[in-house]
Amino acid sequence: MTRKSPLSRLLPSLLASAILASMAAAASGAPHAKPKPHAAAARKAKPAAAEQAMTTDANGQSVPVLENKAWVLMDFNTGQLLASSNPDEPLPPASLTKMMTSYLVEQGLKSGKHKPDEPVTMSESAWCRGGKDGDSCMFVPLNTQASLMDMLRGVVIASGNDASKALAEHIGGSEAGFVTLMNAEAAKLGMTKTQFANAAGLPDPNNKASAKDLAVLAAAIIRNSAEYYPIYAEREFTYNNIKQGNRNALLYTDPTVDGLKTGHTEDAGYCLTASSKRNGMRLISVIMNANSKQARADQTRVLFNWGYANFEEATPAQPGATLTNAQVLYGVAPEVAAGIAKPWTMVIPKGQAAAVKTEVTLNAGLEAPIAKGAVIGKLVAVANGKTLGEAPVVALADVERAGFFLRLKQRIGGWFSK
Repeated sequence: MTRKSPLSRLLPSLLASAILASMAAAASGAPHAKPKPHAAAARKAKPAAAEQAMTTDANGQSVPVLENKAWVLMDFNTGQLLASSNPDEPLPPASLTKMMTSYLVEQGLKSGKHKPDEPVTMSESAWCRGGKDGDSCMFVPLNTQASLMDMLRGVVIASGNDASKALAEHIGGSEAGFVTLMNAEAAKLGMTKTQFANAAGLPDPNNKASAKDLAVLAAAIIRNSAEYYPIYAEREFTYNNIKQGNRNALLYTDPTVDGLKTGHTEDAGYCLTASSKRNGMRLISVIMNANSKQARADQTRVLFNWGYANFEEATPAQPGATLTNAQVLYGVAPEVAAGIAKPWTMVIPKGQAAAVKTEVTLNAGLEAPIAKGAVIGKLVAVANGKTLGEAPVVALADVERAGFFLRLKQRIGGWFSK
């Protein structure tokens, strides 16, 4: 009689165990089971927008929570902040500083003071020496010249510290002189929390700007430098046989984004000012001190998607249309048509357009003469009992003062009407 080895006696039980385990795994959807195609795609996908962390602001609005030091989302047309976090805190702006440098250059071109083809010299003080200044250079050779327009592209697209300094010296006589112009323009634009110390945004304890101020500057570029604004959407720039791509990652992934500027230093972290236009509505976002290039781009996408999903534009009244007739004392006419003089657009929570109502309040005791365009009251827009905004109401026509006898007649008539 042949005796079986211990191993041969165990084989049947081991095989049976393996078969049972395989059947159990198939029934329970174990990891080695072949996944469905959509399940594999889901594992690779980034978290959905619905998973974005949210909080509630002072107005009861649910807003995104972003990991940075400050951010704002602003409507371009109205200047209205739709949401923000630490909007007025002065922080190192890094190369977002260059927006003021490019803006001053653009305004010089617009006024005719400077020409696109005028030569700008790359001085020794502006020249990039190899890897100095974080390799953020246009790479114009020392003591050579480039056109002012090429230098402008070197600032906006390549974020060149060398181009920024060279333009500052060219326009301001020196970088210090140009910084004086930068701060004067910042004050003019109402950038109350900003102080520039250099033209490129290099680290300096005196170089500070708030997220709100930078959004204001971005709006000024879009509005006042419209002829040159398309440069901010250009994806690459080649100079001296060196091609550099625009550092704004959203230009490559979101066709609604058309500017503006990135920035990064160790103190400033990763910063991005961007603008997007969808269905005629333009939003501006500013991210300051994010922890990576990817984070600043992702956070900007979150803000734009959230803004467009939650807000819309409304026009409560048309300019020139008569809203009411205002009574006028001692005029050749007893009343004057009243309305708004300028287009009035506001941004409201999505879905509330139908609920917007307007209320006209006129100044008491209006007396002639009244000039066309004179403010005689206000128009208030409300929705669901909440005030959304207001605009001045003006006289839509002139009302001359009546002569003595007509005024006397009106005064006597007023006595008897009381």
